[in-house]
Amino acid sequence: MMRFLTQRRRFKDLTEQEVLALAISSEEDDAQIYRNYAQQLRAEFPDTAKIFEGMAKEEDGHRQALIELHRKRFGEVIPLLRREHVAGYYVRRPVWLIENLGIERIREEAEGMERDAERFYLTAAQRTQDADTRKLLGDLAAAEAGHQRRAGELTDEHLDDASLESEEAQSKRQFLLTWVQPGLAGLMDGSVSTLAPIFATAFATQSTWTTFLVGLAASVGAGISMGFTEAASDDGELSGRGSPWKRGFASGIMTTVGGLGHALPYLITDFWTATALAFIVVFIELWAIVWIQNRFMDTPFLRATFQVVLGGALVFAAGVIIGGG
Repeated sequence: MMRFLTQRRRFKDLTEQEVLALAISSEEDDAQIYRNYAQQLRAEFPDTAKIFEGMAKEEDGHRQALIELHRKRFGEVIPLLRREHVAGYYVRRPVWLIENLGIERIREEAEGMERDAERFYLTAAQRTQDADTRKLLGDLAAAEAGHQRRAGELTDEHLDDASLESEEAQSKRQFLLTWVQPGLAGLMDGSVSTLAPIFATAFATQSTWTTFLVGLAASVGAGISMGFTEAASDDGELSGRGSPWKRGFASGIMTTVGGLGHALPYLITDFWTATALAFIVVFIELWAIVWIQNRFMDTPFLRATFQVVLGGALVFAAGVIIGGG
């Protein structure tokens, strides 16, 4: 992009002082990100929180060294330059976005942060013709590589096999309680509860468009109801089931999806073709629910089959009989 179209500076236009200022602000930002991660994880994953606290201290140490270097070369006043001021500079994802994706995702993000910084400094060092700037950027790249090694040392120090196993179990449990359980409940409700009105409408009217509209209304309405019910039923503080909004979102979306699965075939104009396809979709939906219950909720296969397939078949039959009568 031409320079007059953006307010961002190009890296090649930065002075050595500005490069140093950019490194200082980046180290400060990364230290704060690691402290936020530690705060977020401290209650449920105290050992991993210690890792990020240690990494934040490492970033503080490097920032202080960079400040001392700046003071020695350029004086006390550090230019205000941050990563968002420089075109092409690596960016950090918002903490609120990463912290909602689980402990493993946070660890991966931290590793990526260090790799991004090292790669950027190495690339920048290769492009500069100034010896002092090349040395400065090379030193920064080495510092970021050192951060990665230090992260490994901190992991070895604070996370033994027992701690890792405990945290993985806790992470899995939290995922199940916050996302899988309400999502599965929503999918079951959406798939089963909408069977009767959709197929009753289908056999009563034999109008594919009317049936689709009824199915769409039933699915969206059930999704909204289930979502708000789940969010309002438990704030997660005592039960440990996690954010009510996450659970409400999972439940509401999956309820809607469960109903739409066998409503969408009625976009086909031929009634019997649409109905046959809807039968197939219902069959797949019910067995998918059985598999999810058995896979994630440890429900015995036969019990899940009895609860879901038999119950769904009865509701389906009720809709067909009522509509056909």
